[in-house]
Amino acid sequence: MIQHPGILALLLASGLVSLLLTAAGWQGFQILRGWNLQSGSEGQLDLERRTYLVSTLVTNALVIQILSLFLFIFTADGLHAQFVGAMCAAGSLSANAHGYPTLLIKVATCLVAGVWLILQRADTQGHDYPLIRPKYALLLILVPLVLAETWLQTSYLVGLKADVMTSCCGSLFGQGRQGLASELASLPPRLMQPVFWISFAALMVSGVVLLRTRRGAIAFSVISFAFLCVAVASLLSFFCLYIYELPTHHCPFCLLQKEYGFVGYPIYGTLLGGAMAGLGVGALAPFGDRKSLTSALPRLQARLVWSTLFLALAFTLIVGIWMLLSPLKL
Repeated sequence: MIQHPGILALLLASGLVSLLLTAAGWQGFQILRGWNLQSGSEGQLDLERRTYLVSTLVTNALVIQILSLFLFIFTADGLHAQFVGAMCAAGSLSANAHGYPTLLIKVATCLVAGVWLILQRADTQGHDYPLIRPKYALLLILVPLVLAETWLQTSYLVGLKADVMTSCCGSLFGQGRQGLASELASLPPRLMQPVFWISFAALMVSGVVLLRTRRGAIAFSVISFAFLCVAVASLLSFFCLYIYELPTHHCPFCLLQKEYGFVGYPIYGTLLGGAMAGLGVGALAPFGDRKSLTSALPRLQARLVWSTLFLALAFTLIVGIWMLLSPLKL
C-alpha cells in the first residue's frame, strides 16, 4: 500500500515541510536572539537579509502544509476500498490508531499555519519589520506541531494493512457509540438548529460592528472559532441528514464522495478558510499601536473580516440550499 500515489505524495510533502520548517525554525531562533533594529552592525544586516529567505521558505512550506490536509482527506477516502467494512474515509482512518489523531493535528496545524501567513503578510506592510518577533515566536510553536504531525501521519500511512477489517461510518457515527463523534451526532436537531443560526447571526453582527467601529477584534476572533465548532457539530447533528436524505446517516466523510457532488470539499474549505481569517483578525489585534502599521493594519483586518463573513455565508448557503431542496423533513 506504500506505493499508492497519494501516500507517496503525502510522505514526500510532510518530509519536505518538516525539513524546511526545522531549518527555518533554527534560523528564526537565531533571529529572535540577535535581532536589534537599532544596531547597524554587520550581524544585524545579516539577520535582516536572512529573514527574507526564511520567510519565503516558511510561506511556501505552509502553503504545502495546508494543501496536504485536503490531499490527506482525499487519499483516505480513496483508500477505503482497500479495507473490509470501510465505506468512506471514516473506515480508512480507523484502520489503525494513528488515523484520527493525524487528521486532528493536521487541522490544528493548518489553523496555526494560516495565522502565521497572516502575520507574515502584515509584517511585510511595515518598513521596520514590526512583527518580526511574534512571527518567529509563533514559528517556534509551529515547528514541533508539524514534526508531531509528520510522525503521526507516517505511522498511520506506513502502518496501513490491506487485510485489516475496519468499521463503517454508520457504526462509528451512530447513536449509542462511545466517543466525541457519536456524541455530536446524537445532539438533537431541534437544539442544534437554533444554536447554529444564533452563532451565524452573532458572527455577522460582530463582523459588522468591527468594520464600523474598529473595535472588538478579539471578540470577533473568538466568535469565528466558536462558529467553526458549532458548524462542525451541526454538520454531524442535522446538516448531513438533509444531504444524505437519511435520518440516521451522520457521517461527515461521505460528503466527499461523487454521489454527493464532492460537496464536502467546499463545505470544509469554507469552514477552514473562514476560521483562519477570523483567527487572524484576533492575532493582529495586539499590534495596532505599531507606527509603521497604523494605516495598513486596519485595512488588512477589514479584508480578513470580509473574508470570514463571506466564507461563513458561503458555507451557510451551501448547506442551507441542500436543506431546502432535500425531501427529508425532520
